[in-house]
Amino acid sequence: MEKRVVITGMGAITPLGNNVETLWNNLINGVCGIDYITKIDTTDLPVKIAAEVKDFDPIALGVDAAFARRNDLFSIYALAASIEAMRGNEGCFEPERLGVYVGSGEGGFDTIIKEVVKWKEQGSKWVSPLLIPSMISNIAAGNIAIRHNACGVCVPIVTACATGTHSIGEAYRAIKHGYADAIITGGSEAAVNPISIAGFANCKALSRSEDPKAASLPFDQRRAGFVLGEGAGIILLEEYEHAKARGAKIYAEVCGYGNTCDAHHVTAPHPEGKQAARAIKMALEEAKYNENDVLHINTHGTGTPLNDSSETAAIKLALGEEKARKAYINSTKSMTGHLLGAAGGVEVIAAALALYHGIVPPTIGLKEADPTCDLNYTPDVAQKADLTIAISESLGFGGHNACIALRKIND
Repeated sequence: MEKRVVITGMGAITPLGNNVETLWNNLINGVCGIDYITKIDTTDLPVKIAAEVKDFDPIALGVDAAFARRNDLFSIYALAASIEAMRGNEGCFEPERLGVYVGSGEGGFDTIIKEVVKWKEQGSKWVSPLLIPSMISNIAAGNIAIRHNACGVCVPIVTACATGTHSIGEAYRAIKHGYADAIITGGSEAAVNPISIAGFANCKALSRSEDPKAASLPFDQRRAGFVLGEGAGIILLEEYEHAKARGAKIYAEVCGYGNTCDAHHVTAPHPEGKQAARAIKMALEEAKYNENDVLHINTHGTGTPLNDSSETAAIKLALGEEKARKAYINSTKSMTGHLLGAAGGVEVIAAALALYHGIVPPTIGLKEADPTCDLNYTPDVAQKADLTIAISESLGFGGHNACIALRKIND
């Protein structure tokens, strides 16, 4: 028998705050987390702005000091977010029935850069013995499993910017079909470094705006690229009856998942959004979306010219023109920047809280309408709405499309 799956824990490290409460308050108040880069020298870089995590103290958030010294930042972000997600939920699961599905688009990029420089300048004997277990993309999931004694399914997923959403979707299926009682899932990324910025900038993906408040402009006619962000978004998924029996707080029910590929281009989305639309339809059909539902869509919404127009087309194709125009839509990336592999985790948290509180966070900076992006993107000011269902969608380099559907819990 198929199981119901709910969200019973959340953790976030983001440019808008290092816990879920701060993240949510800043989202609904339209706070911009984008600013000039402080952690690296940008003299030789064409891009000077990013959405950095600020005032991050891993020790204060429960991360062991030795762990923080030895591990890459993407692992540290992931572990800190998992600690918040598991707060109040520790010891509630059989270890063999608790799993981890946490991925990263780039993995330990900072560690790779540091050790390559060391190898080049000082020789191979000075390369750290911790290089491999610090940089491999699966290690955040491994470290989370160790911290929380999760001995069940442990599958890190790497699908570029769709990583977090795919991780949550696959975790949902694992619980739905009985392979686990609960799974810690989401994504983490720490990619604000010179090589990553140079690579994204040189492939014309990044905004080169010199004004942090006018750099990430999803669905706006002036949009010219995304803003690189960093952080982690981790949630705890749990089988519904298990959660109900222990009196757990339930934020939303996960009730649908779509997973497709454009098979079109390594970086560009398909301009017609056909496969992205199919992922949306798959998630909504599984969630039993109907004419009585009030729908919220947390878009991929990167602020690149191609993404936003093709995503708008995909929404219309999936829903039909009339329903698409009724949906309450936003892009949290207008405030957080693009967290790459962590984006999906953070955005599912935002979508779940939008359902829980009945508030749609805004798309800030949306001042000039684009005729190819003509839906209700909730410009600049949050909007109250009696939402019943929400989707969060992510699109990744390689043509990866992922969509999660959530329902408001009423029982």
